[in-house]
Amino acid sequence: MATLYTHQSNNVTKTWLLMTMFFALVIGIGWFFSVYYQNPSILVFFVIFSIAMNVMSYWYSDKIVLSIAGAQQADRQQFFDLYTTVENLAITAGLPMPKVYVVDDSAPNAFATGRDKNHAVVAVTTGLLAILDKNELEGVIAHELAHIGNRDMLLSTVVVVLVGFISILADFFMRSMIFGGHRDDDNKGAGVLMIIGIVLSILAPIFAMLIQLAISRKREFLADASGALLTRYPEGLASALEKISQASMPMKKQSKAIAHLYIADPKGSSLGKKVRGLFATHPSAEDRIKILRTM
Repeated sequence: MATLYTHQSNNVTKTWLLMTMFFALVIGIGWFFSVYYQNPSILVFFVIFSIAMNVMSYWYSDKIVLSIAGAQQADRQQFFDLYTTVENLAITAGLPMPKVYVVDDSAPNAFATGRDKNHAVVAVTTGLLAILDKNELEGVIAHELAHIGNRDMLLSTVVVVLVGFISILADFFMRSMIFGGHRDDDNKGAGVLMIIGIVLSILAPIFAMLIQLAISRKREFLADASGALLTRYPEGLASALEKISQASMPMKKQSKAIAHLYIADPKGSSLGKKVRGLFATHPSAEDRIKILRTM
């Protein structure tokens, strides 16, 4: 039977599996390049590159996420209510106090990032602070702290870096095919390798998108439940989700790479729609609110 602890363990396992897959994929691309250009040193470069990207994704992905989101560390005096809310709930949850960041954006949203509970960050938008009351803010912060406690954010944050670099590699190969560097046309295998390379370049971004979809939407339901358990007041988060979905405005600074980290879709599409796209990063707000209000 699945429990919070098996969920944590599964997330850690998925993270290492993802990093291993990325390592193998990049080396595979490096091997293809070395054969295509008849230069073994290319494979060596890609091995080093793959190791470096895995290290970067683990140690620095949170800083990359904060930079992409345009988040700034919150001043305790300026955002006293936010800071104390995070502090009090972290103590209640038995978690170290995460760093608190604010994104200057009128769209209500929030996310958590970091590689573990000792290096965690909770970020909210100014728009979120403007429309939520104390109980609703506690519900959202509890939801984000639940992601930290459930170890969702390690997997979600690593994905940001790895998916981005897979897309870059695909683009790099396509450009190399267009702007020269082709093998000797007398080699009979050159044409076949070129076709394989083009196919891989097309499939790589699709593969990257599928990796993002591997970040199960069930983690949002679990974080909702864990957050409600933390505050002992499910209505706080339910009401917050209602306000967020009703606002339904796009964020000024968006990136597909970090869309899955937010509590609501940063594109601003309503979370309450019954018909969701196949590639939606979030479950519907209606379903989440219904579950919270039956707890």
